Amino acid sequence: MSPPRRTVGGVNRTDRLYALVEELRARAPRRVTARELADLYEVSARTIERDIGALQQAGVPIYADVGRTGGYTVDPSRTLPPLNFTPAEAVAVAITLARADGSPYSRAARTALNKIVTAMSAGDGAAARDLAARIHFFARPDADVPASVPAVLEEAMTARRVVRLAYADAGGTVTDRDVEPVAFTAGARVWYLIGWCRLRGAARVFRIDRVRRAVLLEEVAPERSLGDLDVGPPNMVARSLELA
Repeated sequence: MSPPRRTVGGVNRTDRLYALVEELRARAPRRVTARELADLYEVSARTIERDIGALQQAGVPIYADVGRTGGYTVDPSRTLPPLNFTPAEAVAVAITLARADGSPYSRAARTALNKIVTAMSAGDGAAARDLAARIHFFARPDADVPASVPAVLEEAMTARRVVRLAYADAGGTVTDRDVEPVAFTAGARVWYLIGWCRLRGAARVFRIDRVRRAVLLEEVAPERSLGDLDVGPPNMVARSLELA
């Protein structure tokens, strides 16, 4: 028989979301009903359902079974335990990610930041939010918003799949071409897809903001590295992104 759980009442929603994830991690793989969680946090079952929905939308892998014996559980292997990020470290990550608009995986960056903050202790998470509120960016009101990388291009790169592009050249002429994705690279304000263009039979660099349509194909692209392709400005060295 499981030991009784301590009742935690009167917490704000942010702290409750954090606590919900940890509660589900502690009880996994056993399912926990909305009523059990509602009693624990002294809120309604409907409130718990809304909280769970918000966590799922943020990318937390919470699974639900319906019916009288149903409930919620979380996959501990795909969630983060409480992290030892300091508030300053979390804000430093947020500043970096805030500069990622228009870059590949910018949508994933936002969900990653949400997971980091959710996995911090309640006190550190609140301190990080307070510090973040004192960080501001100036921008001209008429400044162009960077073109976002289409999700299908991100998926093509991740899965190494051939992608079919409708691509406009500098003169506006649109051609359809199948491309084997190799790398993303960035200029001052524009992101590019580097790949092997089957229409031209050669390596090409495609401006993301000129991609009019992209369709992911089933075919897996052959292994190619950036070093195999003769692209890029002369006298420049391409360095890959490092995670550590």
